Amino acid sequence: MKCVFVQIQCSPGKTYEVADAIYQREIASELYSTSGDYDLLAKFYIPEGDDIGKYVNDSILDIPGISRSLTTMTFQAF
Repeated sequence: MKCVFVQIQCSPGKTYEVADAIYQREIASELYSTSGDYDLLAKFYIPEGDDIGKYVNDSILDIPGISRSLTTMTFQAF
């Protein structure tokens, strides 16, 4: 499994709806509200071999109320 973090910027007033939709899909291992440019931070484990961009696009970014996202991939450093 590949661990990625996705920061999500929501349309005004839509953060709770977006968070609820992510929670209902049971796809995030952790989900936090955050301050700053993005409203939510989600941690996902994506199966090895799956295309990360396609997974994020098909599984997350089709949720109404998301205006922008930033995906951060992780690497085994030590």
